[in-house]
Parts: sequence; structure tokens; C-alpha cells
Amino acid sequence: MIDGGEAIRKLALNVARYTGLAPLAKPFVGGIGAILMLHRVTATPERPNSVNSHLNIAPGFLDTLIADMKAGGYAFVSLDEAIERMSSRGRGGQFAAITADDAYRDNMTEALPVLEKHGAPITIYAAPGLIDGAAYLWWDVIEDIVDRSSSLKLMTASGPTMIDCSTPGRKIQANARLTAWLTLEVREQEQGAALRELARSNGIELGDGRPGTLMSWDEVRAMAAHPLVTIGAHTINHRNLKRLSEADARHEIGDVRRILKEKLGLEPRHFAYPYGYASAVGCREVGFARDAGYVSAVTTRHGVLRAEHAGFLHALPRISVNGRYQSVAHIRTMLSGVTTPLANAGKMVVTI
Repeated sequence: MIDGGEAIRKLALNVARYTGLAPLAKPFVGGIGAILMLHRVTATPERPNSVNSHLNIAPGFLDTLIADMKAGGYAFVSLDEAIERMSSRGRGGQFAAITADDAYRDNMTEALPVLEKHGAPITIYAAPGLIDGAAYLWWDVIEDIVDRSSSLKLMTASGPTMIDCSTPGRKIQANARLTAWLTLEVREQEQGAALRELARSNGIELGDGRPGTLMSWDEVRAMAAHPLVTIGAHTINHRNLKRLSEADARHEIGDVRRILKEKLGLEPRHFAYPYGYASAVGCREVGFARDAGYVSAVTTRHGVLRAEHAGFLHALPRISVNGRYQSVAHIRTMLSGVTTPLANAGKMVVTI
């Protein structure tokens, strides 16, 4: 199935690259640095053709990308140093900070050796509910359910409906339908129960506990002790904060600091909003993160960093390094800054 939006984005990247616009524009719109966003980093994904394969890049690509950026003049710094450089309006030259969401185990087993090779720090945002198994990596659970079914019965507000999962194309459509149902129709706090009931009503039993793709607490603690690694917070249960009441959102944002301090012995200074797009984080949530005492908070809004971001440390954009754009040329174009206004209705200083 062709993603029309992705095709348009890649066309824009290629136009900017082949016309020479990106390198010409970089001195004017490239900003002072960038925060890179990773999820999974593995050469051997469990499902190479997964609908969620865009969350993964190969460690070899990460190695090549870091080397290319260093050759282009980027200094790889910790998120704490990135904040200091923003506050000094970019003094010290262009910089990059690497972040990774969700605390996947391959961040330790496959990404960390690459980072050690380059001396590149990383901030990993952990959600205790995911590590404890109290919350689901629901996008993987949905794919598991669809893969094991030729058809599914879904109970909706308007009654039961049957979903065809009989062919690869139908499975892609089924994943999209179930994702919309879970994230738009089901209350955020009820997603786990809804997934369990969906599975049960279709003869599938969900396993308990943390999925093997995520680190254990012992592994997170080992990572936290590594000189290149900082552990940040990603809420307690990886919930869409905009869909929660003020009390529940503040609980997810604020109390995760206490939990992580109990588990790791150190209170997190940095925060990542789950999902991070417009329907998941706005001015209210930025205020909650600031009130909770974090030094910084990142979204998934696309953009490079500019000196002006020193005034918006709780709404920082990132450059997504993912499987859809696993090309050094594409990332160079994004880092040039030319795609920042294209992705944000003309805005150069991207916040929320």
C-alpha cells in the first residue's frame, strides 16, 4: 500500500536535495542544532515487514549517520549540554543530541555500541507502566491480534462489527481501523481493558508482563549508570495527555519523577510527551511539564533548534530518524532546516 503523505514528503526532500536548495539554505535556516529522535535500533527486527517497521532503524545506519554529521561539523552532546548551548544562543557551533523513546532493549544491545564508538550521549525516555507490564505497547498488541486472525469481531458504541484480516492488504487496513478505534473511541484509561476484551472475544489470550522488546528495570539501571546515558521520563503509562483530565495528566507527568527516582535513585530532569503531536500535547501539557520541574520536554514536532528555543525548553521539536527516511541524504536535508517550515505551516521556530 502506498502512503501518499510519505510519497509527498520524500518528493519534497528529493527536490530540496537535487536542486541544491538544502545546502544553500542551511547557513540561513539550519539553526544551531537538532535533537534526533529514535525508537528501535536493530539489525534483526522480529517482523521485518511489520506495519510498525518505521519505528526501527539499523545500527549500521545510525553509525553512518553519526559519522556523517560529525564530518559535517556537528558535536554530539548530552541533552543537558544541548540546553546550555541553547541558553547561550548556540555558542560553540552546531550540536546534536540523541534521544530514544520507550526504553527498547535494542537501545542497549545494538545502539549503545555505536554510541560508544562515537562518544555520542543519548537520553532514553522510560515509562514505568510499560516496563512493569501494567501498560501495553498497544501498537504491537494490535498487530499481534490482526496477524493471528482472518477476521475480527469488534464491539463499538454502535454495536458489533466484523473486520476482514484475510489478506496482507486487509491486515494493513485492519491495523489502521483498530488503531483509530483504540486511540479515538476508547477512553485513554480503558485502553488496556479494551485490548484484553478484543483479544478474548476473538479467542486470543494476551500475555502478562513486560514485552521482551523492552528493557527490564535491571537493564534500565545499568543503562542509567553508563556515562553516555541519561534516563528521562515518558509519563507513567504512555498515555495521550490531551485526552486526560488535568488531575490525571499532572499525575502522569509529575508522579513519574518519583517512581523513576525510587527505581533508579535519580530524579529525571528531562521529559518526552507520548506521541508528541498536536492532538497529544498543547499549551496545557507544556505548562504541566514546566510545573513538574523538568529542565526540558520534547515533542515529536519536526524541526531544527534555533536560539529562540531557549525560551521554549518545554516544547522542543525533534528530527525523527526512522525507517521511512533511512537515508543520510534525507537526514542532511532535514538538518538543513528547509523542511522545518514545510512541515509546520511556515513556522521556523517550532514549539507546539
